[in-house]
Amino acid sequence: MTFFVPNTRSSDDSRGNRGHGRALRAATLVTRLQAMQREISSKHFAVFRLNGNGLPANRKLTCVLDNWGPVSEMMAHDLLKVMGDELLAHLESSLLPILWNGNGDHQVAEAIDFARFTHHCGKRMLPYSGIAFPVRLGAQGNGYVVFTGSFIDVGSEVVIDLHGRSCSVMTDLLASDERRILPAETLSDREIGCLQMAGDGCISEEIAEKLGLSVHTVNAYLGTATTKLDSVNRIQAIAKAIRLGYIS
Repeated sequence: MTFFVPNTRSSDDSRGNRGHGRALRAATLVTRLQAMQREISSKHFAVFRLNGNGLPANRKLTCVLDNWGPVSEMMAHDLLKVMGDELLAHLESSLLPILWNGNGDHQVAEAIDFARFTHHCGKRMLPYSGIAFPVRLGAQGNGYVVFTGSFIDVGSEVVIDLHGRSCSVMTDLLASDERRILPAETLSDREIGCLQMAGDGCISEEIAEKLGLSVHTVNAYLGTATTKLDSVNRIQAIAKAIRLGYIS
């Protein structure tokens, strides 16, 4: 049994408990998304959040949670390269789910009995088909919950149910992000610099070369920044740093 005694924990204990809480929240969201994924026999999920305000050129989608594994950054980059502009434009004008077919004979996504209430993009140069549920909660709560796979065949009731649950997932992410880091844990200049360059698309080796640091040191800065920002991975840390105004 674990007991909580107010005002007696060390800073290390506090950080450990916050880390445990962060991991627990992420695990809960992942479990929910995996359950949704199984219902339509998709292989992966990804959650994209909209960052930036004002002109369309200043807005971009960032992947903040996924189960793509070690190839997460590459998968997110490829999807946004092919679909990014279309997803951004659609989010501004419609809340209809988006479906697309992958580049192959057996990469199909369809909702036959709900076709009038979905937006089908046809075939895209991606090795998988997919369905993306747009969510608009205002301010920083806009984006997509995406499911990808080979053959995605969804009926009207499933589409409606998954869309509602996607909104719930995004709401919980937004609520989590609205917690602000403690003043004692504000980011250092080095951490901000490394996050900014990572957000600009630089890998650790490139950041190390430009800043005159070792790759190990760069990864350490990115790791501590990720912890301070209460994030589950580097991608989410970058997205949160943008929302908090640390980087652009």
